[in-house]
Amino acid sequence: MLDRYNRRINYLRISVTDRCNFRCEYCMPAEGVPLKKQEDILSFDEILEIVKVGTKLGLTKIRLTGGEPLVRKNLPLLVKMLSDIPEITDIGLTTNGVLLPKYAKQLKEAGLKRVNISLDTLNPEKFRKITRIGTLEDVLKGIDAALEAELLPVKINFVRIPGENQEDENAVREFCATKNLKLRFIRQMDLRSGEFYSVEGGKGGICEICNRLRLTADGFIVPCLHSELRYNIRELGIEEAFKSAVEFKPEKGMGTSTHEFSNIGG
Repeated sequence: MLDRYNRRINYLRISVTDRCNFRCEYCMPAEGVPLKKQEDILSFDEILEIVKVGTKLGLTKIRLTGGEPLVRKNLPLLVKMLSDIPEITDIGLTTNGVLLPKYAKQLKEAGLKRVNISLDTLNPEKFRKITRIGTLEDVLKGIDAALEAELLPVKINFVRIPGENQEDENAVREFCATKNLKLRFIRQMDLRSGEFYSVEGGKGGICEICNRLRLTADGFIVPCLHSELRYNIRELGIEEAFKSAVEFKPEKGMGTSTHEFSNIGG
């Protein structure tokens, strides 16, 4: 799939749930967010059909996100369903890591290639403040489980929070170097204004080479995180929603009043 700016779109980020077991301060309010009705959430069979249609248009790469994707029941089954599609060559997962001790081995056996794990500090008290309900030790155990299962490379996502965790960067760098983890720094973004930055240590946030679309948990294909555009696969049909998202994918994000990190698998 080529968009109007000659970018080859082959990557789909799939939000499998809007639920999360953290309340990270840069992602959602302390009280959480209104949850979608369960009947509106895409089933595994619907996701499978969407991806199959996407592969006919050039889709080759998948990333599963949330909320927290591992709170979705039977997620290894979905991974297996997607990995059985011959055209899909890469499946990744973005997670807070807490449930990886339980699921890492199953996910690897199902066909998951690699994981990105959020880690914004190694200070337990500060970690609890940032995540509001998370425990640092649980995430560290998840990182070890991912390494043991060989979900490689294990990437660490460190969100730079102004005035809060700048002094934690060196400790996280040393931790990642010790465990051979790939570290990525992500500056906190403002979706309303369209303020965003390239990812240090990754390719995200560079509009000129953006190759991705997003699929929300309730069935909208979104061409850009920083725009109002979204196309309903249930109303338009899967192929038409894909084609519209590609055709109208903006050259650069300009801001949004409808998309939030908590509802778009940011």
